[in-house]
Amino acid sequence: MSHSRFESIGAYLPSNVVTTDELLSRMKEPPSFDLEKITGVRERRRRDTRPESHEDSFTLAIKAVEDCLSRSQYGPEDIDVIISASISRSKHATRVYMEPSFASSISRLIGAKNAIAFDISNACAGMLTGTYILDRMIRSGAVRNGIVVSGEAISAIADTAVEEISEKYDRQFASLTVGDSGCAIVLDQAVDENDVIHYIEMMTAAEYSHLCLGMPSGKTQGVAMYTDNRTMHNEDRFLLGTNTQRKFLEAQGKTFADEKFDYVIHHQFGAAAIPWMNAIAEREFGSPMPPDLRVIDKLGNTSTTSHFMVLHDQLSQQTLPAGSKLLLVPAASGIVTGFVSTTISSLKV
Repeated sequence: MSHSRFESIGAYLPSNVVTTDELLSRMKEPPSFDLEKITGVRERRRRDTRPESHEDSFTLAIKAVEDCLSRSQYGPEDIDVIISASISRSKHATRVYMEPSFASSISRLIGAKNAIAFDISNACAGMLTGTYILDRMIRSGAVRNGIVVSGEAISAIADTAVEEISEKYDRQFASLTVGDSGCAIVLDQAVDENDVIHYIEMMTAAEYSHLCLGMPSGKTQGVAMYTDNRTMHNEDRFLLGTNTQRKFLEAQGKTFADEKFDYVIHHQFGAAAIPWMNAIAEREFGSPMPPDLRVIDKLGNTSTTSHFMVLHDQLSQQTLPAGSKLLLVPAASGIVTGFVSTTISSLKV
């Protein structure tokens, strides 16, 4: 079976910047704790809602795909698969679309007339789940290449949280950390070990699915997200990923240290939680964790796009040396966890 690789990457960020101080100033009852210090989120991007230049999930996704293809060796007509992985599905102002699929709409708009197109949904692990599926399709020889894309216009849940939070501890506090974005990646068959997805595995512990839920608000006309952070972000939950990866490596006669990762990218959900996750992983693996890369301070939690927004940011700053081996660790409602091992050399922004 052939391995796949990340062939190109693209992203789009709305120009509107909203600081945490600005967001909290709109609240009737600001939190008693320092939200910026705890979450690490200094600012985030917010889509343009003006009628003359309206941005939604679909437009964010399209702009990311166009950016991605602008540096790919493939044109739209060369693409075999398009997988859309966004949670938010806004299109044309406030309308939410389930059919036709975002992927099929994207394929028609960009002219990918030969592409298989379908949507998936797996909470904040959406793009990594799309990568998992496309990786398997390429490895099996079913397709040559494909795009995984997500447009996340999720700032609506922050608006609901600002309007509704009235308690010192509220399950909508996590909604105050989110930001809007679009991201897309092209995968194709690897040609050498310098650019390759070594392995990607994911798992779900559905018993925790009630801990983070998005749904219509029970108080207003808005869309809300309710997260039990105290129960969700604990050692037992974090051990799901480390235990799974350790068993995976043991089955191959390897240790974590043998992998020689240069960097790790966690889901960007909280700056305070990431060092704790790394400490637990070091204890369980019996080996130091590599430096973790972040964009949470300037982009917040961008949901499905977060790992690839970190990667895009590092590439744009030219701070990721060629030949870097990365570990990507998902964390999503479900609970979804897992690990992706990839070496990147020629990927550019």
